[in-house]
Amino acid sequence: MGEHSREHLSRKDSIWIQTGREGQELDAGSATGKSLGVFTSGGDSQGMNSAVRAVVRMGSFLGCKVYYIKEGYQGMVDGGDHIIEASWASSSGIMQKGGTVIGSARCADFRQREGRLKAAKNLIDKNITNLVVIGGDGSLTGANLFRQEWNSLLDELKATDRITDEQRKSCSSINIVGMVGSIDNDFCGTDMTIGTDSALHRIIESVDSISTTASSHQRAFVLEVMGRHCGYLALVAALATEADWVLIPECPPDKGWEKTLCKKLSAEREMGLRLNIVIIAEGAIDIEGNPITANMVKDLITNELKYDTRVTVLGHVQRGGKPTAFDRILGARMGAEAVLALMDAKPDTPACVVSLDGNQTVRVPLMECVERTKSVQEAMNKKNFQEAVRLRGKSFQNNLATYLRLSKLRPPKVMCDPTGQVCSSGKKLAVMNIGAPACGANAAVRSFVRFALTKGYTVLGIHDSFDGLLYGDVKPIGWTDVHGWTCQGGSLLGTKKCTAARYGLDKVAEKLKEHDISGLLIIGGFEAYHSALQMTEARSKYDAFCIPMVVIPCTISNNVPGTDFSLGADTALNEIADICDRIKQSATGTKRRVFIVEVMGGYCGYLATMAGLAGGADAAYIYEDPFNITNLRDDVIHLKNKIIQLGVQRGLILRNENANANYTTDFIHQMFSEEGKGSFTCRKNVLGHMQQGGVPSPFDRNYGTKMASKAVDYMITKVEENTTEDGKIKSCTKDSAVLLGMCRRQLLFTPLEELREITDFEKRLPKQQWWLSLVRPLLRIMTKHSNETYRADAILTNVDLEDDDNA
Repeated sequence: MGEHSREHLSRKDSIWIQTGREGQELDAGSATGKSLGVFTSGGDSQGMNSAVRAVVRMGSFLGCKVYYIKEGYQGMVDGGDHIIEASWASSSGIMQKGGTVIGSARCADFRQREGRLKAAKNLIDKNITNLVVIGGDGSLTGANLFRQEWNSLLDELKATDRITDEQRKSCSSINIVGMVGSIDNDFCGTDMTIGTDSALHRIIESVDSISTTASSHQRAFVLEVMGRHCGYLALVAALATEADWVLIPECPPDKGWEKTLCKKLSAEREMGLRLNIVIIAEGAIDIEGNPITANMVKDLITNELKYDTRVTVLGHVQRGGKPTAFDRILGARMGAEAVLALMDAKPDTPACVVSLDGNQTVRVPLMECVERTKSVQEAMNKKNFQEAVRLRGKSFQNNLATYLRLSKLRPPKVMCDPTGQVCSSGKKLAVMNIGAPACGANAAVRSFVRFALTKGYTVLGIHDSFDGLLYGDVKPIGWTDVHGWTCQGGSLLGTKKCTAARYGLDKVAEKLKEHDISGLLIIGGFEAYHSALQMTEARSKYDAFCIPMVVIPCTISNNVPGTDFSLGADTALNEIADICDRIKQSATGTKRRVFIVEVMGGYCGYLATMAGLAGGADAAYIYEDPFNITNLRDDVIHLKNKIIQLGVQRGLILRNENANANYTTDFIHQMFSEEGKGSFTCRKNVLGHMQQGGVPSPFDRNYGTKMASKAVDYMITKVEENTTEDGKIKSCTKDSAVLLGMCRRQLLFTPLEELREITDFEKRLPKQQWWLSLVRPLLRIMTKHSNETYRADAILTNVDLEDDDNA
């Protein structure tokens, strides 16, 4: 693709992935003279506006003329006022809005050659030879056909004297780059499409709200969600809400599913639960390919179980509302990369789609992805559902596998006491939280408890961290004890910011031995990692530490080594983005105001940087990216220019709480207030512990569930491998004390001893952080700091999508 040449891959089930230029050095104005157009087509999705904004601002940074093409392909065909030049200011204040501010429409005219002739003429009149299309596979396929026909369209326009020879020559080729905007996440070749995360938030909010009324009246609810051809939304929503049953097109239920469903719902009620939730995708089918509707399921439950059952069809509410922090960031990163891909393209460069691979933006061949997406439906039409699931990719497969495991879990009746607690297996696994509370911890505890119980282990809950261990607050956790934990924030086990050494390793070892603990799961932040490392290093002194130990990183700061993402960080980002939206909204009608907002994170600038990108901040000050008084002065000048010359009325500055000991939040507020006199007023906000609260996001619920599932399997394997003849556990190898983290697209267990070397214990930071080189430069470009370079290490790779264990 352009300068980044690639070989062709012949293997059928693989798609070549080309790492994008995100973070590479760029020169401002390097594409002066080029023009590009951006439009949204097909169904709208949250996050499209962020992508449009990024296209405009990256294009402007490079010196391009950027045009909005309003109302999708229809606007391209109609021309005139539907194709207007975009400016930096015109893209301000749109990224937090849902839908698409430039409009989207179905276009029958573009399906005809005459319509495409009109579209080509309108683009040539504006000298637009580069297009960014944001839409689904239909919109992308239409753009590719347009590109293929381009030369013949120009020939016809020239033959009928609708364009000149000079226009024919200057616009001899057109390049296309796509971004997938679809709430269904049904496009093969990307981990997540723009809008999916926001749609999941709408679904989760609805299910959480319905659950309270359902429990009050002991009702069953059947919720229909979107997904005519793809069950991703239904599947992930079921995982995130502890739904009793899910029906999706890719994995239809076996014959006799009606009886199985009723049996399961009845069993839930017998265990004392007061509600049942069934989630169904609108395209759900049975094994014969016959539709299964929400009303069919309702009638089944009502007639067979006599439960009061209601149906809720969520419909277009799933497309509505403002985008989540993830979709804003995704749109921004994809939009910037789309412009870079166009600037790299040559006349013979195939159309590509910018997508997400782990934490990296990549470019994938458009038509290969479209064909693979179509092959999913073809497999379902042939009733080859196993192939359809495989074609959806590893992310879908892993979500489905986790759900199927959870849905089949039952405590073995012969090993249960009346409370539902599995008894007398002889081995005990313990779980505890260490560090500040973060959303997702409870989902991980629930998953760990239920998986361990079904394996015949007793699970001990250690309450309030080491306080509970040392002072006797250690209790068995039963099956129903953790019901409903997935949707709750904070730490229901109780937690405390402390390390094992602070309490005395000898005392901790004594208590672990007293409770005869065979394996320990620690869920928490840097203190959790540090405590586990301290206990690992003391194994030669204390046999009680010679047991399998697994750490699941759970902290809003995202400052634990060995993982790209920590549990809780996604929820915190959404909380910060929401608060910043409200702060900016508070100034509606108040002219020229700049807000200085302090966020948490310790010495880690992840929250400040990502929230800055999601909230459209003008700057984000962090410890890892040193700044001085000159930088602060430059930002004041930037804000003055933005407000006075461009007419943008508000500014936003984020500061990490430990960004600089001298340039405090108060100092920056006072400086900006003084230097901004006559141009803007300034207000300060310290967000504090609001960032740790809230309801867990779908990502954190799902992530915690899958992490704990993987941790149980790993821990039990190590327990069984290291059980001596007398039944004792003796596990001293370095791979028996690990941290489970997500690295790019894989969930990996990394020995704690190896992580020691890449940790800054003084500042409680990993020595390398992926987002610093990829996201920081983009943040500056999006806010028109034109003196910034855009740099990082980028590698051209090809990846077999089936080889990655996508979390």
